[in-house]
Amino acid sequence: MSKVFSWPIRVYYEDTDLGGVVYYANYLKFMERARTELLRELGVEQDELLRTRNLLFVIAEAKVKYLRPARFNDLLSVTVELYERRGSSMRFRQQIYRDDTHAEMLCEGDIRAACLDAGSFKPKRIPKELIMET
Repeated sequence: MSKVFSWPIRVYYEDTDLGGVVYYANYLKFMERARTELLRELGVEQDELLRTRNLLFVIAEAKVKYLRPARFNDLLSVTVELYERRGSSMRFRQQIYRDDTHAEMLCEGDIRAACLDAGSFKPKRIPKELIMET
């Protein structure tokens, strides 16, 4: 995968804390949604992987840097870029911007997702047809 995938997300009232800004853990939820939508765009449904191949993806590591607050009703753009892949894991660079111009970065993350056997929770090689090109 050589291009950066981008997914729009609107900030709802439920995403914010008492101060009216997005609660810090919700940035991880936004990143998760964008990764899920990337897989969907590639024709991969995670529930189908579980049902037909007994595979699931879990987050093994997440590093997040918060730069600026997002607020209620902001339109965000969440990007996903695969920059490393190994036998049973993939590493993504993710960024969250206010609006789709990408002029103001609010948050950035480095996320490692691991492929596991759903029964044993042991690492399992990512099937060839699921490996995205970097």
